[in-house]
Amino acid sequence: MGGEVFQAQVIRNFFDTITGTDRNLTRIYLCVISLAKLRMENPEKISFLVDQIRKSKQQRELSVDILDYMCDAAIQLDQTTVQTAFGVKTIGEVMQDFNGISLDTL
Repeated sequence: MGGEVFQAQVIRNFFDTITGTDRNLTRIYLCVISLAKLRMENPEKISFLVDQIRKSKQQRELSVDILDYMCDAAIQLDQTTVQTAFGVKTIGEVMQDFNGISLDTL
């Protein structure tokens, strides 16, 4: 399960990078390759991803294949692991916060 948390964090960093103001291709490259290494992809897949990043740099827009790979990896992860990596609290954790509030404190 520890590897899934790292994968989810890398995916989060990837999406933070592509949706942020500084869309640095080097950071995108590091996220994609790190995820591929964590998923233990075969060398052909890694070389395909590197080639797509190279094409993205030439065309100045991110390849759909890169987005597809990252989304596919996110879908394959366990939902609770992804929620942990993104900082989403479970209903039980949030409920405890609300149970501690009384009408006297309002």
